[in-house]
Amino acid sequence: MQMEKKDIRALSKEQLRDFFVANGEKAFRGNQVYEWLWSKSAHTFADMTNLAKPTREMLENNFVINHIKVDQMQKSEDGTVKNAVRLHDGLVVESVLIPTETRTTACVSSQVGCSLDCNFCATARLKRMRNLGPDEIFDQVVAIDNESKLYHNRPLSNIVFMGMGEPLMNYNNVLKAIEKITSPEGLGMSPKRITLSTSGIPKMIKKLADDEVKFKLAVSLHSAIDEIRSKIMPFSENFPLKDLREALQYWYSKTKSRVTYEYVVWRDINDNKASIDALVKFCKYVPCKVNLIEYNPIDDGEFQQASEASINAYIQALEANDIVVKVRRSRGKDIDAACGQLANKEG
Repeated sequence: MQMEKKDIRALSKEQLRDFFVANGEKAFRGNQVYEWLWSKSAHTFADMTNLAKPTREMLENNFVINHIKVDQMQKSEDGTVKNAVRLHDGLVVESVLIPTETRTTACVSSQVGCSLDCNFCATARLKRMRNLGPDEIFDQVVAIDNESKLYHNRPLSNIVFMGMGEPLMNYNNVLKAIEKITSPEGLGMSPKRITLSTSGIPKMIKKLADDEVKFKLAVSLHSAIDEIRSKIMPFSENFPLKDLREALQYWYSKTKSRVTYEYVVWRDINDNKASIDALVKFCKYVPCKVNLIEYNPIDDGEFQQASEASINAYIQALEANDIVVKVRRSRGKDIDAACGQLANKEG
């Protein structure tokens, strides 16, 4: 019976060096292979041109490189690019390149489907199939970096974990991927250019703080009133705002990094004075900024974009309290690449 080959990117550099020594080769070959896998993002062993043919064959006999494939790429009128990314087991996730005049941002997925049940989000309607491995997250970033160079003549400048899935429910793999993305032996990107967006899992936010991460934190808040928030995001009943607030205060005490609140205003849900007052109060607990996000309807159900007047009422109240607020207009709506729309319609 043929043994199943191991995914070579699951090995550390030390394990690769040990493999070569055990097979009668010099340890430094492990360093070369590691560089091909992570710095140069080799897709096949044949790409590793500074290794002798027998060495490449030995690798081929023992390992696989489970590389992603961009199955389908859609370009929006505004320059946004959406990738349907096929994984080695045939499952598909989506990632997005979002260009502006000054930067290009990769929006990457961390799970196939999602563990959570936010009612306004198309991704949440897909059941969670599995977590992505560090290499699969890393590959999405490499693919978007290549597209950024191709279409915009500049490398990727920022990464947001705002694609499919809840990153803190895939904690170890997400952190390993970020380690590879920021390592000089990987892509060498600054952690300050990476934002992890979570729906707000207090215990895991505290763990991030304890692990002294250097990237930025965003929280999908959408309401600072428990009853409204649990209607929008039913899972949040288990994570009341009091616990979230305490976790964010802990995060700030450890990291001194301000939090970004992602906040969508919906008609007849949170477009009222009580909701505005509650958000202003919540924003005073830790240094923060607020991104008011334009909503992208996924059907004609209860979630509808609020009026411009409602959004302006939020802006005025936040600015009157010296809270930084930006309105994020959605990009890539014409290809279902905007916030909350990632759901692999092609499957």
